[in-house]
Amino acid sequence: MLFLAAFFVGGCAHDTRLREDAEYLGGFRRQAQPQRANFDNVSYWDGEAATGASSIRISLSEQRAYFHKGGELVGISVISSGREGFGTTTGTFKIIQKDRDHKSNLYGDYADAQTGAVVQKDIDIRKDKRPPGTVFDGARMPYFMRIVGGIGMHEGFLPGYAASHGCIRMPGFMAEQFFAHVAKGTPVTVTH
Repeated sequence: MLFLAAFFVGGCAHDTRLREDAEYLGGFRRQAQPQRANFDNVSYWDGEAATGASSIRISLSEQRAYFHKGGELVGISVISSGREGFGTTTGTFKIIQKDRDHKSNLYGDYADAQTGAVVQKDIDIRKDKRPPGTVFDGARMPYFMRIVGGIGMHEGFLPGYAASHGCIRMPGFMAEQFFAHVAKGTPVTVTH
């Protein structure tokens, strides 16, 4: 009996099928791997067959956007909303503009006018003086859905916390779905 126990314990020690980062019976995980900041195991879309009016609820405290069709929840997206000093406005709004290839007119880079090479990154045109020989290149905001003032939902970087200049950033595949299923006038509620 002792031989069999030693065989099973020793026999598996070098078995490459057993990995420390894999889940086994009972969900045991020997050593958890740290998640990257923008890991997303939340976002999904299941709205192709749903009918009815579209609406969106954005929860800033949860950093989530909830898409409803005909009152039925059909999609959830992780988001990154406005950081401290650039808070996302709360309230009840409607989609007032859709622009698939939108670029910011305030934030972006200064690029060499001849070569296009970036000279100064992550600038705010209201604060950063344009160097001679450069042009402003606005930050890309694909699938932009404006809700109020300069604030809208769009594809963007998701560090896992509120980090934008007020916009609601989403993963690309979710921004594309939301964009495809809203129209001007779609209601959007933003709560704390």
